[in-house]
Amino acid sequence: MGLESLIVTRPRTHQPCAACRMLRRRCDSNCILAPYFPCDEMDKFAKVHKVFGASNVIKMIQLVEETNREDAVKALVYEATARMRDPVYGSTGAICQLQKMVQELKMQLESTKARVLELQQQKDQLWSVLMNVNHLDLLSPINGGDNFCLGYDDSIAYDPDKFPVVGDWIF
Repeated sequence: MGLESLIVTRPRTHQPCAACRMLRRRCDSNCILAPYFPCDEMDKFAKVHKVFGASNVIKMIQLVEETNREDAVKALVYEATARMRDPVYGSTGAICQLQKMVQELKMQLESTKARVLELQQQKDQLWSVLMNVNHLDLLSPINGGDNFCLGYDDSIAYDPDKFPVVGDWIF
C-alpha cells in the first residue's frame, strides 16, 4: 500500500468573507456580502459596519439591482471612510472643500488671463512705438556705410568737453 492511498483528500472549504469573519458567522456560498467584501479586505467591511451596521448594509445591497451592487458597495465604502475622517459632514465636507478649491482656481485663472491680456497690450504698445521710431528715421547711415548714429551731432558723444552734463549725478 502506497503513501498516496493513506492521504485522504478533503474537498476545499469555502473561505468566509470579511463580513462573516468579522461577525463570526458561517459564510455559505450564497452570502450576499461575499462578492463585495472578500476575506482579505477586513478593514473595508469594518468601516462600513461601524458606520452603517451589518444589517443595514445587507438591506441596502438587497434594494439595489444586482448590476449596480458593486457601485453601491463602493459608494458605501467611500462614505464610510469619509464619515470615519469627518463624522459631521462625511463626503459632503470633502465635496464642499473641493468646490471651494475649484472656485479659488477659477479666480486665479481669471486673474492670470487678465495679466496675460495686460502684458499682450503692453507688448503691442511697445511694438507700435518701435515701429514708429523706425518710420521717423531717427537712425541714419553715416557716409553711406553700415554705421548708424542718432539724428543729432554725434561729435559730442566722443568729446567729454562737449558732452552736456545735467544734474548732480556725476561726482
